[in-house]
Amino acid sequence: MNISTRNLADELYAKLTNEEDSRLCEDIDEKACRDSPQSFVLILCSYFLTKLGDAIASPKTTLAWVCSTVGAPAFVIGFLVPIRESGSMLPQLFIGSYVRRLALRKWVWVLGSVVQAAAVAGIGLVALYLEGRAAGWGILALVMLFSLARGFCSIAAKDVMGKTVAKPSRGQLTGWSASVAGGVTIVVGLVLMSLTASEVERFMLGALLIGAGLLWLIGAGVYAQVPEYKGATGGARSAFDALGRLRMLVDDKPFRHFVITRALLMCSALSAPFYVALAQGELGSPAWLLGAFVAASGLASLVSAPVWGRFADVSSKNVMILAALVTSGIGLLTVALHRAVPGIAGSIWFLPLAYFVLSIAHSGVRVGRKTYVVNLGSGNQRTDYVAIGNSVIGLLLLLAGSIGALAPLIGQAGVIAVLAGMGLLGALSALRLPDG
Repeated sequence: MNISTRNLADELYAKLTNEEDSRLCEDIDEKACRDSPQSFVLILCSYFLTKLGDAIASPKTTLAWVCSTVGAPAFVIGFLVPIRESGSMLPQLFIGSYVRRLALRKWVWVLGSVVQAAAVAGIGLVALYLEGRAAGWGILALVMLFSLARGFCSIAAKDVMGKTVAKPSRGQLTGWSASVAGGVTIVVGLVLMSLTASEVERFMLGALLIGAGLLWLIGAGVYAQVPEYKGATGGARSAFDALGRLRMLVDDKPFRHFVITRALLMCSALSAPFYVALAQGELGSPAWLLGAFVAASGLASLVSAPVWGRFADVSSKNVMILAALVTSGIGLLTVALHRAVPGIAGSIWFLPLAYFVLSIAHSGVRVGRKTYVVNLGSGNQRTDYVAIGNSVIGLLLLLAGSIGALAPLIGQAGVIAVLAGMGLLGALSALRLPDG
């Protein structure tokens, strides 16, 4: 990085973090700490690119849309989110120890992003050339590949950030990248809404997904420039050591109760693709409708997380309760109107608006449970809580994906109703949690 670029990065870093020379360098090599501004900006740019790609190729919107367009079996939609999430959670238990033995871990992130780019672009090719069951199985296989690569990235990202970005700036880095990506996602949605095409053609979907894949590829190139230094190879635990800690689910009652609650709150993520599928069934596949869902997702991400974050600092338990009730409420309202007043449910505005409300609720679920588990434990106990919780939820997600198989029997609205009931149980379970 030349001097002029370095100075620009320093200035941007200072503006975004409101820091001058007050960086805390504990746990960071002094040499690495001097490069903290450059690392911050480079990681910010790469995170922005991949988060934008993630929003465009979301399993809740675009991929669900692709499945309906290519005539994939109904159960495929139900498994999009579970495979996408569980595939990134489960391997971490087994690969974490190996990744942390590497003195340089940024290349793990780079490789993982390249694989994610290939997987997303591959789904774009499926959208162009395959249909029916072949398309459905192809999409699921590529989503699985994507999520496995994401697991590698997740482990490497936390460690690289810990080595190259100062402690007071790490949360801001994640927050800025998510906020900016949310804003750009809104723009992408508005562009789609402005298109005059009566139907979202397969060519358009393919091009959109291949473009999203390119964002990951560019992000990998940017991340490769992060000045990571060798070191910090300790603290890795074997998979067998981690598995031995599953005993905590039996011995630690508050933690077990939290895991049960978190499992029930999966309804906010699981129900999202069915809103998209229901909208396509009611309104067809106009370009503006896909754009409306993409924009709704971006807007919800942009505006809701800071509000939920402040609320969670007061009571993360109440955040989970409220988010679960909102998830359940909007689901039951959608189903009731679909059955009793189809004119409203089938209007051009209702389902995108309902999806927006659901996305806000899901943001609350994420913020609430992340804050609660941090407050529930301390030190190594907290680390074990996160690792065990993610592993258990990863398995349960795969089981919950089978709910989508009910769609041919009870319809998309029926699946939403089942998941809304799951949300009510989640709220009741959260109500009984210790305050946190």
